[in-house]
Amino acid sequence: MALPTPEPIPGTTLFDGSAAQMGYQLNAMCYSFNDKANRDTFLADEAAYCDRFDLTPAQRTAVAKRDVLGMIAAGGNIYYLAKLAGIFGLNVQDVGAMQTGWTVPEFKEMLLAQGRGLTYAEAAHG
Repeated sequence: MALPTPEPIPGTTLFDGSAAQMGYQLNAMCYSFNDKANRDTFLADEAAYCDRFDLTPAQRTAVAKRDVLGMIAAGGNIYYLAKLAGIFGLNVQDVGAMQTGWTVPEFKEMLLAQGRGLTYAEAAHG
């Protein structure tokens, strides 16, 4: 029996095999940020650090502009991007708010509403 297809959340990008291949370099770089020394090296010279991982032009532009949604569109996986977003002072809820076009408090309320059993639409319009 096939599993039901989940309802997409507006503004989000599906991370599938194609996105994984496209974002390999960016995700590898973000994984490296598990080590504080690498985060410090990145902050000291971002361009050189991006060179080490052979980022694509779209990935480089998104990193330089602190455009997390652009990084996701360029194949970034939010679980890896969380380390890079943290360097920029952002957390995953900040990124979720960016994706939906809501404020962070609105996004947090939507998450709480879903925890109370409301649907995404009810949370967004309730």
